[in-house]
Amino acid sequence: MSVQLPQNIDTRPVTVIGGGTLGRRIALMFASGGADVRIFDLADAVRSAAVAYVEETLPSVVAAREGAVAGTVQGADELASAVSDAWLVVEAVPERIELKTSVFGDLDRLAPADAILASNSSSFASRLMIDRVSAPERVLNMHFYMPPQQNAVDLMSDGRTDPQVIAFLQEQLPHFGVFPFVARQESTGFIFNRIWAAIKREALAVVADGVSTPEDVDAMWRVNSGAPAGPFQMMDQVGLDVVLDIEQHYADENPHLPEGPRELLKSYVDAGNLGVKSGRGFYDYSEERSGAAA
Repeated sequence: MSVQLPQNIDTRPVTVIGGGTLGRRIALMFASGGADVRIFDLADAVRSAAVAYVEETLPSVVAAREGAVAGTVQGADELASAVSDAWLVVEAVPERIELKTSVFGDLDRLAPADAILASNSSSFASRLMIDRVSAPERVLNMHFYMPPQQNAVDLMSDGRTDPQVIAFLQEQLPHFGVFPFVARQESTGFIFNRIWAAIKREALAVVADGVSTPEDVDAMWRVNSGAPAGPFQMMDQVGLDVVLDIEQHYADENPHLPEGPRELLKSYVDAGNLGVKSGRGFYDYSEERSGAAA
C-alpha cells in the first residue's frame, strides 16, 4: 500500500522522541535547517538539558554551514501534543526493543496520518518495531551517527516502507545538513557501522591475542590513517558497556564470531572501567575528570 507523503513541511514541526545524547543532536540538525523542533522526554532534567544544548549550539552550526537557517526548539512532556501536526517523528529512546515497539504503536496512533515515523536505532531493524503499527509503509530506520561532526545518515526499510518515503527523505535531509545513504538490504549495523564493527572487533582481537596493546594499535592507526583517534580511544568515547552490548548483538546473530573481543570488553566492564564516562577504560581519564570538576 502506498502512503501519502507529508505536505507543507516548511510550516510543520519535526518531533524527536528522547532528549539524550543523540536525540538532542538530531534535534539540532533539524533546527539548523529552519525547522520548528519539539523534543519529547518525560524526564524534566533531560528535556531541559536537550533544549539548552540546541539553543546554545545552534548559532555556531548555522554560522558554519552555507544556507543554514536557525529554527526553534521547545520541550514537550505530553506525547500527543508533541507529535501534533509533525511531518517527521524520529524515535531516539534507549535500545530496548519492547520500548521501541510500544513507542511506535503510540506514534502510529497519535501522529498525523501522513507523518513519517523513523527510528534512530543503531542495533535494531525497524522491522522488529512494527507489531503495533497499522501503517508500516511510513516507518523506517533513519540512523544518525554523531552530528554535527558526523553527518551521514543510514536509511533502511522495515521491509514494507513505501519507496516514495525513502526517496522523499533523500531529497529533504540535505537541507538540514545531513547526508542520507540507503541500505538496499536489511543489515545489522546498516552500512558504516557494520564496517566499523569489523574494525573494532579485529582491533580487540589483536589485543586479546596478545599481539599488541591498545596504545600501540591506536598510535599505528593514527600514523597510517591520519585520523586524530584510534579504535580504542573511540570505543572509550562511546562507552565500553555500549560497545559490548553492540558486539553481543552481532554475536547473537552470528555465533561464529570470535569470543576474545567480547571477553576483553567484559573484563573492563566488570571492573567498572567503561571509558571516558567512568574515568577509566582502555585509557585513564581521571585527571581530565578532576580537572573538569575543578
